[in-house]
Amino acid sequence: MMKWFIFGFCWVVATTAAKAQQNYAADLIPKELLPYASSVIRDQSVTVEVKDLDNMVYHFKKVITVLNKNGDDDARIAIYYNTNDVVKNIRGIIYDEYGKQTDKFSESKFEDESTSGGSLTLFQSERVKLYRPPVTTYPYTIAYEYEERSKQTLDFPDWMPNDDTGVAVEKSAYSFICKPDFKIRYKEINLPIKADISTNTQGQKVYSWHVGNLKALKYEPFSPYYKDFSASVKIAPEKFTYYGVNGSFSNWNELGKWYKEKLILNRQELSYDIVQHVRDLTQGVTDPKLKAKKIYEYMQSKTHYISVQVGIGGFQPFPAMEVDKEGYGDCKALVNYTQALLKAADIESYYCIVEAGRGHNVSLLSDFASMNQANHIILCVPFKNDTTWADCTSQTIPFGYLGDFTDDRTVLAITPEGGKLMRTPKYSAETNIESRKADFTINTDGELQGSMITVFKGANYEDRDQMIKDSHSEQLKFELRTYPINNMAIEVLDIKQDKSFNPSTTENIKLHARDYATINNGKYYFLLNPANRQTFVPAIVRNRVTDVYISRSESEEDNVIYTVPNGYRLEKRVLNVNIDKPFGKFTANMELKGDKLIYKRNFQLKGGTYNKDAYQDFVDFFDAVADADKYNVVLVKTTN
Repeated sequence: MMKWFIFGFCWVVATTAAKAQQNYAADLIPKELLPYASSVIRDQSVTVEVKDLDNMVYHFKKVITVLNKNGDDDARIAIYYNTNDVVKNIRGIIYDEYGKQTDKFSESKFEDESTSGGSLTLFQSERVKLYRPPVTTYPYTIAYEYEERSKQTLDFPDWMPNDDTGVAVEKSAYSFICKPDFKIRYKEINLPIKADISTNTQGQKVYSWHVGNLKALKYEPFSPYYKDFSASVKIAPEKFTYYGVNGSFSNWNELGKWYKEKLILNRQELSYDIVQHVRDLTQGVTDPKLKAKKIYEYMQSKTHYISVQVGIGGFQPFPAMEVDKEGYGDCKALVNYTQALLKAADIESYYCIVEAGRGHNVSLLSDFASMNQANHIILCVPFKNDTTWADCTSQTIPFGYLGDFTDDRTVLAITPEGGKLMRTPKYSAETNIESRKADFTINTDGELQGSMITVFKGANYEDRDQMIKDSHSEQLKFELRTYPINNMAIEVLDIKQDKSFNPSTTENIKLHARDYATINNGKYYFLLNPANRQTFVPAIVRNRVTDVYISRSESEEDNVIYTVPNGYRLEKRVLNVNIDKPFGKFTANMELKGDKLIYKRNFQLKGGTYNKDAYQDFVDFFDAVADADKYNVVLVKTTN
C-alpha cells in the first residue's frame, strides 16, 4: 500500500518548548473540560508559512497534560520526514502535576526509524523520529516544539484541534501565512468560527483560526468516523511546486490532469516482446472482461508487492518496464504496470486514488480537491456494461474483488479527460454472507460426529485467505481456535477458493467431539448452536452523542441437522426468536421430527447510519441474539 507521507508528517506529531514562566499545574485545567478526557491540550500553535513556491516552513508547538494512562498515546511524538525535508529545533520539557519541571529533551532523545514497519520495503526515504515520555505518574504535562522545512507547496497539513476522542482543548490556533499572490482554497469542517484574514507588517496575507474550551469527544461504540464530526480546516493551493514539478488545480478534474501529465505520462511503455506476449496470452479470448482477468492473473504470477517510497514525493510510480524486469512494485507501480499490460490488449483502465482502510469507509470530499486525502492506488476497468475494480497488490485475490479495504467509497479516477470522482462497489447483505450447513449425529455416549460446510462470500471471502497459506497443522490450530466446540477433533479439513467474478471460499470440515452432550439422569444437554455463537454485546452508553454507524451490511445463515438418539423429546420450550429492526434482523428456530433436530439461524446487519436514540435498541438486539445463541437443548426420554 502506498504511504502518503507527503508532509503528512506535519499533522501526526511535533514538539514544543513551552515558556518557562507559564504555569501548567493540572489543577488549573477548567473543570468543564475534564469529563471523558484522558488528556487536555493546554496550548497548541500551528503555523504554516509559504515563503516561495518551493519553500514551506511548518512550525508546531504543543502543551498537553496527560490525566491517566489512556492519554499516554496523546503525548507520544512522531515526526515524519524524508530526504527532501529538514526537521530542526526539536526540544521539549516535562512537568509534574504541580507544573514543576522534571525533565527536558531534545532531538538526541528521539529514536529514528524507517517507516516501513516490515521487510517488504525497498528504496525507503521516509523515516520517523519517535519519542515517548518516560513518565508513569499522573497527571503530567509535556511541552514541545519543532520546525520543518519542505521543498513543496502542494500539500498542507490539516488542522484538527481535537484530533481524537478523549482529548479536550483549552486553546488551539492555526495560522497560514503567504504572499498576497499565493492563492489558496480552504474548507472549514464542523468549526464554530470562520477564518480571520489579515495582512501582517511584512505585507503577507495571514489566515487564522482560534478555538478554545473544546470538550473531549466521547468514545462511543459504532460511531461514525471521528473526522466526520470533529472540527478541522483543510487548505489547498491554486498554483504550486512539488519537488521541482509545477502545477495548478482548483477541482478534482484539474488535479487528475496534473497527476496524469506530470506523474504517470510516459511511464507505461512496454517492449515489443512484452506486448506480443500479452497478445499471445489473450489470443482466442473474445470477452474483454475475461481477457482482462487473464492479464491480471499474469501480473499476479509475475510480480509481488513491496513498498517503494521514492520518486516525486512518493507519488510517482516506477516505469512499467522496470516492474516487468524486476518483478516487484508498490501499489502505484503495480497498478501502472497492469494498466500498461491491459493497454497492450486494447483494454482501457483508470489509475485510481483511494483512502483505504477497514472499519470506516472514508471517501474523498466531493467539493474540495486536495492531495492529502488518500493513501492507496487501485485499478478501475470501465467495461461497456460492467465497471470492474481490482487491487493489484495481492498475489491471491480474484480479479474484480476489493474486499472491505476499499469498498463503498469515493475515489479519484485518472481518466484521459482528467480526474473523475467514482464510487467503489458496495456489498449488500445478500452478497456479504457467511452460510453454513452442518449434518451431525449425537450418539448415546454424547459424542458429536459429522460434517460442516461453510461458504464465505463478499467481504467475508477473505476470512480464510491468510490461513490458507499456512501449513496444514497451523490450519487445524486456527479452526480449533475459531469454532467453540469443546473437545473438537478434526478428521478432514478442505478449503477451496472460487476466484470467478463472484468469488467464494468453501470450508469443508469433518469432525468429532467427545462429550459434546452431557448426560445426566438419562437426559441429554447440549448447546443448539455449535459453531456460530454471538458473544459480543455493545457496551451500554448513557447520553449518547453520536449516531449509530454500521460500516457495511452482512448476513449469517446456519442450517444444522442433528440426528439424536431415538425415543427422546424436548423437555423445555422450543427456541423460536424473530426480531426485525431497521438496522438488522434475527431469526432462530428449532424443530424435532423423530430423531432429527433441525436448527435454523439467520442474522443480518444493515449497513448505514441510524439515529443515536436507536442505540439502546441496538444493544438489546445484540443481547437477544447472544441469549438465543446460548440456548441449551434438553432431551428427555419419551414416556409411553
